[in-house]
Amino acid sequence: MTDARRSESLWEAYGKTLVELGEIDPNVVALAFEPPGTNAADPFRERFPARYFKLEAATPAAILTAAGHAREGHSVYASTTAAFAAGTAYHSVRESLCAHRVNVKIVADEGGSTAGGQPETHPFLEDVGIMRGLPGMTVIVPADAPSTRGAILALHVHPGPAYVRLTRGVLPTVTDGSFEVGRASELRAGKDLTIVAVGALVARALEVARTLAEVGISTRVLDFASVKPFDEPALLRAARDTGAILVLEEHTVLTGVGALVASTTSENYPVPVRRVGVPDLFVESVDPQERLDRYGLGPERIRDEAWELLRLRGRVS
Repeated sequence: MTDARRSESLWEAYGKTLVELGEIDPNVVALAFEPPGTNAADPFRERFPARYFKLEAATPAAILTAAGHAREGHSVYASTTAAFAAGTAYHSVRESLCAHRVNVKIVADEGGSTAGGQPETHPFLEDVGIMRGLPGMTVIVPADAPSTRGAILALHVHPGPAYVRLTRGVLPTVTDGSFEVGRASELRAGKDLTIVAVGALVARALEVARTLAEVGISTRVLDFASVKPFDEPALLRAARDTGAILVLEEHTVLTGVGALVASTTSENYPVPVRRVGVPDLFVESVDPQERLDRYGLGPERIRDEAWELLRLRGRVS
């Protein structure tokens, strides 16, 4: 069940869910690497000031602080930016969190092409691939506010470190909020083509599927919010059932979900795969929504790629 008429901020949904967790679990603590007033943990700070810790600077040492809280038995939620977590603090995340399976959940914004960013900086498009490559790291990219809440609640009982990529912008509601680590959600059934999507592009996948339905094409849409662990059975079932897969992601195509899908299918059930993401370049800090179209993530490009896959399958001429 979906309701694309509502749009909500994933960042704000995380903040509300963090307060919800704080109410039921006294061991939950929040760390923020940004000033009050800009961080999703602000509602938690107001409700539980003794369990909120503001770190003065986003440095690798901040991750050591988070790890220290976790070793004291706390359930730690650290909100920051993708550029810090996957970039500046990478070595600390690798050695202090992943190597010891420390229970710190990193919730990051400013990742992907719809990130706001600063005029002088480039949006961070490599974070999912970087984090996916870390042993022991769980990686989640929700599509909307309800699935953000579901993911945060699920991660609370999921052991070890996790990386959740969110956006501050509002996204349409396209899921019913159900979420399970390691499971994909089938948002639309189909037999002619599968679209695998994550994050902001799940809504565009559904939009394109509806357009294709108008000309008689049946499109399955899978929301792969759980990037690691991912739902290999659902992916291979889609490959067998539909024979072609289109992947949509706000990420470099070199190391993202498209690369994961292509390698998994090629090893287990080879089918044509097309990857719609950002090519091997840095994107400019222009209007976030403008970036989607400028860098080939718009509906027309997605429809063209879907049509080409359908041609390869002999579904259209």
